[in-house]
Amino acid sequence: MSLLFNPLNMRHLRLPNRVVMAPMTRSRTTQPGDIPNAMMATYYAQRATAGLIITEATQISRQGQGYSFTPGIYSNAQIAGWRKVTDAVHAAGGRIFLQLWHVGRMSHPVFHDGELPVAPSAIDPQAQVWVVNDDGVGGMVDCPTPRELAHAEIADIVQDFRQGAINAMAAGFDGVEIHGANGYLIDQFLRTTANHRSDEYGGSTENRLRLLAQISTAIADEIGAERVGVRLAPFITARGMNCPEIIPTILAAASLLDKLNIAYLHLSEADWDDAPQIPTPFRQQLRQVFGGQIIVAGGYTASKAHEVIAAGYADLVAFGRPFVANPDLVARLTRGEPLAALNPTQLFGGDERGYIDYPSYSSNQ
Repeated sequence: MSLLFNPLNMRHLRLPNRVVMAPMTRSRTTQPGDIPNAMMATYYAQRATAGLIITEATQISRQGQGYSFTPGIYSNAQIAGWRKVTDAVHAAGGRIFLQLWHVGRMSHPVFHDGELPVAPSAIDPQAQVWVVNDDGVGGMVDCPTPRELAHAEIADIVQDFRQGAINAMAAGFDGVEIHGANGYLIDQFLRTTANHRSDEYGGSTENRLRLLAQISTAIADEIGAERVGVRLAPFITARGMNCPEIIPTILAAASLLDKLNIAYLHLSEADWDDAPQIPTPFRQQLRQVFGGQIIVAGGYTASKAHEVIAAGYADLVAFGRPFVANPDLVARLTRGEPLAALNPTQLFGGDERGYIDYPSYSSNQ
């Protein structure tokens, strides 16, 4: 398993290992205002032995929100809250990127003063989002059919992403990851199943890539390409994302991002029990068109992580659920210690229970 624990130079950062903490929504912000807080700082600092931490998805604007209590990066209070997190992680010796997010149609009018969520096209996502009611109890609710973004609004979204990156730097992050995966706004533009536009943002592969290209270029120009990563999901099919053209589109996106010279590409792979295996030819083609670091995430064990790195198809492997219940995940993987199981009822919302109260292996003996 040594490859997983070898150090790696990622442009301006020296990573002590190739274990990445994957972005995971936890909905623990302070209300009102969706403000990161001291409890979140403790949570991330506990996991600072990861080679790289990628934060939970963070909305770039009020329009970009689709779940209750998820953090933002557009207000001064949110920037100050995130500074508590980055200070704590850096004090613990860690490195941390902020994931920038706009959910698009994966939302509900409750977040938009009763107005509909926005999307490239007015197509029902046939999906649900987590909403907390007035009584404080959260549950899954259906997303409505969104309204189609007007052409002029798209430039505003690009600017919101740019400003989100500026704000992330002000909050002390080492870089940002653009969330272009899992059925959210950028992913919606990439897919023919979600994007039926007839202007320069729809139709051809080049047009469907335009929003990703504009956002990535704007952020790279603003904070430096070495501080930028992008997450994509080539084999995710839920939420109306089963696009027959997505694989060539993803490879074209990777080529585009390679020309921008961004730091890394992060693949969100299917992680359910009977999920399809990622085809080897796709992994080989991706290496041919993208020369930066590649992160993969999706139900990996330590041995599977070692195998994909050894094969040359990835440089780092991200772990999601294992990091929830194992703040000392790197040490456990290094020593072959058993992993604790998470409590799924405490994933979203709540207090420190199921969040910062999981013990390390050594303290649990």
